[in-house]
Amino acid sequence: MTRLALLAALLVLAPGLAPAQEAADADAPDTASVSPALPDGTFTLELNNAASLDGEVCQLTYVATNDSAEDLAQASFQVGFFDAEGIVRRILVLDFGALPPGKTRIVPFNLPEQSCEDLSRIVVNDVAECAVAGGGTSAICGAGLNTASRTDIQFGL
Repeated sequence: MTRLALLAALLVLAPGLAPAQEAADADAPDTASVSPALPDGTFTLELNNAASLDGEVCQLTYVATNDSAEDLAQASFQVGFFDAEGIVRRILVLDFGALPPGKTRIVPFNLPEQSCEDLSRIVVNDVAECAVAGGGTSAICGAGLNTASRTDIQFGL
């Protein structure tokens, strides 16, 4: 999903917000309207590997990369797991911890009582937390988020 499509989806989902074109005065030039600032840079989550351990645990290995100027104290995402029939089986929060600018972190997550072969898709449902070092939040985990998968399991927004 492109940044523009994600931003459009956020505007549709955010109650009380109107697109800049609808909110702007009809006589005012487009340059006078204010739109939300897109983050500078990207945050990438890659599902790098999925391995069944003893047939009873699915270990998902993610590579998280902060390619922004934001010094993230905490980055975590709510994700949904779909089985082979497309049924949501779990919704969990995956915590990637602190990610300074330019940092790449490899993080394994174990799903007990789950075979990797039974997973068809993983969807980032929401940003659980995107805290900036020193306080505050960042839009980089939402509007700047890119996803990828090197496995047979689909992974995306």
